[in-house]
Amino acid sequence: MLAYSVANVVSALFNLYEILIIVWCIMSWIPRRPGSVVSDVGAVLDRLILPYVNLFRRFILPLGGIDFSPVFAVLALSVIEMLAIRLIAILL
Repeated sequence: MLAYSVANVVSALFNLYEILIIVWCIMSWIPRRPGSVVSDVGAVLDRLILPYVNLFRRFILPLGGIDFSPVFAVLALSVIEMLAIRLIAILL
């Protein structure tokens, strides 16, 4: 029962971060004006998302001006989530 609860929490955290990456991508299309709410939310998301996405930007170059590194970041996060949940199941 404990393993199930811990796995649910871990899964929820991974899913939240995946959603934040998607929101960050969508917000990159919205112009930011200094002092606006969009700018403030974008700055917070930049601090949360950019360090992780930049790991993939080193290896994945934009194709036709489109940055695919967030796609690979979400895919890698999904794989890590599956591995973490299996590890929790084994350990607990």
